[in-house]
Amino acid sequence: MSTDEKLNLSATALRILDKRYLLRDGQGKLMETPEGLFRRVARAVAQADLNYNKKADVSSLEKQFYQMMATLSFLPNSPTLLNAGKESGQLSSCFVLPIEDSIESIFNAVKNAAIIHRGGGGTGFYLSRVRPSGDLAGGRKNIAGGPVPLLEMLSKTGDYVRQGGVRRGCNSAVLGVRHPDIIEFIKSKDDPEVLTNFYISVAVDNDFMEAVKGGEEYDLVNPRTGRIAGRVSAAHVFDRLVFQSWKNGEPGIVFFDHINNHNPTPAKGFIENISGCGEQLLLPYESCNLGSINLVKMLDNAREVPGIDFNKLAATVRLAIRFLDNVIDINKIPLPEVEKATKETRKVGLGVMGFADMLVKLGIPYNCEEALSTAEKIMGFIKNEAISASSELADERTPFPAFCDSVYKKRGQRSMRNACRTTIAPTGTLSLIADCSSGIEPIFSLAMVRNILDGEKLLGVNSYFEQVAKDKGFYSKELLEKLALGHKLDSLECVPDEVKRLFVTAHKIEPEWHLKIQSAFQKYTDNAVSKTVNLNNDASRDDVARVFMGAYEMGLKGITVYRDGSRELQPLSNCEDGLRLVVEYFGDGDGYV
Repeated sequence: MSTDEKLNLSATALRILDKRYLLRDGQGKLMETPEGLFRRVARAVAQADLNYNKKADVSSLEKQFYQMMATLSFLPNSPTLLNAGKESGQLSSCFVLPIEDSIESIFNAVKNAAIIHRGGGGTGFYLSRVRPSGDLAGGRKNIAGGPVPLLEMLSKTGDYVRQGGVRRGCNSAVLGVRHPDIIEFIKSKDDPEVLTNFYISVAVDNDFMEAVKGGEEYDLVNPRTGRIAGRVSAAHVFDRLVFQSWKNGEPGIVFFDHINNHNPTPAKGFIENISGCGEQLLLPYESCNLGSINLVKMLDNAREVPGIDFNKLAATVRLAIRFLDNVIDINKIPLPEVEKATKETRKVGLGVMGFADMLVKLGIPYNCEEALSTAEKIMGFIKNEAISASSELADERTPFPAFCDSVYKKRGQRSMRNACRTTIAPTGTLSLIADCSSGIEPIFSLAMVRNILDGEKLLGVNSYFEQVAKDKGFYSKELLEKLALGHKLDSLECVPDEVKRLFVTAHKIEPEWHLKIQSAFQKYTDNAVSKTVNLNNDASRDDVARVFMGAYEMGLKGITVYRDGSRELQPLSNCEDGLRLVVEYFGDGDGYV
């Protein structure tokens, strides 16, 4: 499929929808258009209103949902686009499967992960309850494998079962810093060829971070016995974590005290896991469906200088919260434990994408105080509108079942339909469909090679930069070639200084500004914020350590650092392939190899 006359979709969006999302028959023949996809999803999600009002005008609601997606103002997570209105019907993106310290629990988790991946969902595992390697097992000493071999087994399960038939299983694994196998876990992805479908994180608490700062030792604890298994230097473990992250971008770090200080339902348990990209915080067996508002579409372009259309943003937030709440009701969750936990808290994750593009349209560089105030203004507004929308749904439909034991009830706050409402997801594929920058990340590069669709490469050119370059008369094939090969914008004499300042890219932004932007959004986000601090290839381990410690001091819930070129294959890059793709880009406007 190359065109869809009723929708304004980019060539990249059409290619991705065609290859991943559009319905096909048993012989692989295409059965729907992109317009048909959005209508299928809108129709299925609107039907949930009938559960609460048999006379609900679902036809009108369906049109509103369709319009919101078709204009790319809002898109739900991939499983919803894939499965809404289909027999499979599994619509959540994030699932947390608990693993206890028993062979039965371990293999039950393996089975359940396969079932979830088959339906298009991703899984998260907390491995800290698993006894350490070499521990007692079956009455015999030095038998237990520990968390890392278990991680390898879970990874093979993900490789075997592709998510929804279109992609490999996406998984996350978390191990607490007090587990005796913590160093082995930190090093588990030292070989770039292993655990490629897992993102791993180390969970730390405030006491550990203070021990790092104070040069102190801390206790390792055997989860099987609850006894101290040894004492180690906190700085040594932190340094090893820093080194491994510097080397290949993992592990990330999550701050459990920061996370659980904001747990809306502490009576139901301790939040111990995160989704594959770190944005969703879930209790055991919970799942969550996500959606993102395209901030570029929330601008009032009728003005001479574009501004934020807060009326449109408010209407979009409210409609999106209803959409996501409806998804919970039509979601065909394959595991009864997950369905029960999910419907007790009814967590949803509404976030944003296109933040960097929106700043460009507003004439605001990413790394300045005005960008921070804009981030807080937008996310604060979204938070308040989401609270109002969820409260109104609670009055209309009843609060989430666990509300009586929630912090909202104890604080005398108004009823909520959803225990959590906001999340900042990475929106990798969704932002390609929406033709905008991903999540709240800065522009990675103005012309780059994207590795997507099972190794397929395409040229990504920032459309806003392209237009400015044409308007100001410095656009050329040679310019794109230099950018695709990694030349920095500030080294090109043909580019005006004000353009260089506005189109600042990820690796030209100081780590402190990455953290400040994440902090600005985190202040008004119920769950967590998916954000990567991009470092240049020559960044030092001390640079990584400063980012981790800065994230802790700012009260963030987690952070990921990625040093450019630290992996042989990365999703976004500047390389020789860019030259071929630039030629094709100028030839037919497609850019695919």
